[in-house]
Amino acid sequence: MKNNIVIPHEHGGWAMVSVPFIIGMLAGHPSWMHVLLFLAWLFLYLASYPFLQALKKRSKRGHLIKWGITYSVIAVLCVLVPLVKHPELFYFAIPLVCLLLVNIWHVKRKAEREMLNDLCALLIFALGGAAAYLIGDGGWDRTMVWVILFNFIYFIGTVFFVKTVFRKRGNQRWFTASRIYHILLLIIPWIVGLPWMTLAYVFALVRAFIYGGKQIRPMKVGILEVVGAVYFLVVTVIVIQMKL
Repeated sequence: MKNNIVIPHEHGGWAMVSVPFIIGMLAGHPSWMHVLLFLAWLFLYLASYPFLQALKKRSKRGHLIKWGITYSVIAVLCVLVPLVKHPELFYFAIPLVCLLLVNIWHVKRKAEREMLNDLCALLIFALGGAAAYLIGDGGWDRTMVWVILFNFIYFIGTVFFVKTVFRKRGNQRWFTASRIYHILLLIIPWIVGLPWMTLAYVFALVRAFIYGGKQIRPMKVGILEVVGAVYFLVVTVIVIQMKL
């Protein structure tokens, strides 16, 4: 039992750690350096789970910390070369640490499901996309803002959707808020001057209106999340490439 591998149980986390990164990478110029940075990013995500869990589960703390350290060492080894080649990556450390502190505060209060905690986690994932864009000959420019913004607002929609079919199912206020938010997703791209990005949020809108608030098996929710993430990824990459 004590030797069991420790990995995150939230299926949506895998999409959140990979989709923004891939979008950021393809918004710039992909290179072999992205492989190392993605591995570092992935193992940093893996490390965060046992460390945060260790704050809650005292009986398993030693086992969890062991896995957290293991993942952290791998992450550090993978990120060394990208950091040497692109020292500007250090600038991401400040917001990442601040956001992680918010996550830690929520875990210690046993309030991980609060919306603020979710928003901070989503912003962390979006920043991963920005880092991928930066090392792909990108800059601190409008495209980086797009990478962060479009990923961030998409995954906020997934949080709304998942809450309305699980923990908040039957809560009319959450259901209404989810629908309003998904409608706003179609407006935001026009406001920032990239109207074709509206297409990237069509699936999320349809999903929220058809399945939101209903009792759905977890497997079906997972399938909807995978399909939605792939659709969002493909459309976003096409639109950003068209604009560049």
